[in-house]
Amino acid sequence: MAVQPTRIGLAGLAVMGQNLALNIASKGCPISVSNRTTSKVDKTVERAKKEGNLPVCGFHAPESFVNSIQKPRVVIMLVKAGAPVDQTIKTLSAYLEKGDCIVDGGNEWYENTERREKAVAENGFLYLGMGVSGGEEGARNGPSMMPGGSFEAYKNIEDILLKVAAQVRDSGPCVTYIGKGGSGNFVKMVHNGIEYGDMQLIAEAYDVLKSVGKLTNEELHGVFTEWNKGELESFLVEITADIFGIKDDKGDGHLVDKVLDKTGMKGTGKWTVQQAAELSVPSPTIESSLDARFLSGLKDERVQAAKVFKEGGFGDVLTDQTVDKKQLIDDVRKALYASKICSYAQGMNLIRAKSVEKGWGLKLGELARIWKGGCIIRAIFLDRIKQAYDRNAELANLLVDPEFAKEIIERQSAWRRVVCLSINSGISTPGMSASLAYFDSYRRERLPANLVQAQRDYFGAHTYERTDMEGSFHTEWFKIARQSKM
Repeated sequence: MAVQPTRIGLAGLAVMGQNLALNIASKGCPISVSNRTTSKVDKTVERAKKEGNLPVCGFHAPESFVNSIQKPRVVIMLVKAGAPVDQTIKTLSAYLEKGDCIVDGGNEWYENTERREKAVAENGFLYLGMGVSGGEEGARNGPSMMPGGSFEAYKNIEDILLKVAAQVRDSGPCVTYIGKGGSGNFVKMVHNGIEYGDMQLIAEAYDVLKSVGKLTNEELHGVFTEWNKGELESFLVEITADIFGIKDDKGDGHLVDKVLDKTGMKGTGKWTVQQAAELSVPSPTIESSLDARFLSGLKDERVQAAKVFKEGGFGDVLTDQTVDKKQLIDDVRKALYASKICSYAQGMNLIRAKSVEKGWGLKLGELARIWKGGCIIRAIFLDRIKQAYDRNAELANLLVDPEFAKEIIERQSAWRRVVCLSINSGISTPGMSASLAYFDSYRRERLPANLVQAQRDYFGAHTYERTDMEGSFHTEWFKIARQSKM
């Protein structure tokens, strides 16, 4: 008896792949699955049976996997970025036909996607690079998805993606066609850069409250739970509250205190910072979060440094001052929110700069909409960002949106108090400090860059412009200075 073809295929059954396959199947869409390690295929099929006899068909051989999918075929790959993607494409391509579509759902470098889109087009295949955010839980129950590349390919699977994506009551499914080429991967990359900034800012808020405010884990659990009911309501604040409530199952106290202070990373934050530098887009909050991860990795050096400076009279906290806990909690909440505005502003400006360079025509308000559910940076705050771009699609910076500007003005005193308190206490707040410096630089009509440019002209004849007349100028600074000394 002939087996009914499935609607879609998925190759790569690690955590994300397996959960996305089950999500697709749970929406009533029969799916074929395959994996290089065949035991994962069997486990996925077994899990599909346990979770309600979901329509998941497993295949060990690539040929039978591809042939099981209805034409024009659509295959989603969820394999490690780089060479494994190229290898999977090569394996699938032997059995795919003209008009079939390949979707890369991994965290891939956008230029690799553009290269692959051109390469597979020679065989008549369509290609999408699709960022998928939300981790394991999001993949299973509704992620935020950022597909870019062939619009025809997107239309082939739009009906599935609209069902599978996170659903937000007032704004719909968290998926949209991002744009041409590698735009989907680029947007996901910057999403991850913003995520780095968000996580760092939350960690700094925790450090100040714990180290200076002496809040216990129980109190921190209460504070973050409360914060998650207001302007800071978000997935990351919610899970932070949860973390402070979890006891250690292998010893006394709370688990968070036993976690080694070394942060890992997969590379998307580094790519974001590199792209910001390439495009000359200031992104100090995101950059500081990357540096903080690098510094966390120097654990052995930090342990030795702590000993050296302890002998010099430096404790972990420099001053053991008494603070008003209630005031500190309120100040840190405001500082976190204001810093967060700066981090998102930097990410959005980076996306826009790339969009202009590549002619992608990306809609920033629409990106804010699809990040409202499913993804790691989902937050009530994204509603505000969408509204800001709805008010003015050409908005130069979120900081100058009237609503956000008003909120920054209301919070800036608290923000400065937190940064000053941290500096005086010897607690590093690189994200909050970088955000504040970004705001203070952006809001000033005149910066000391005039001196830097004068220095450049002095030692390298790089020329300068003037405030009072048009044109480019060069001055023999050295000769004039030497004459004046004679």
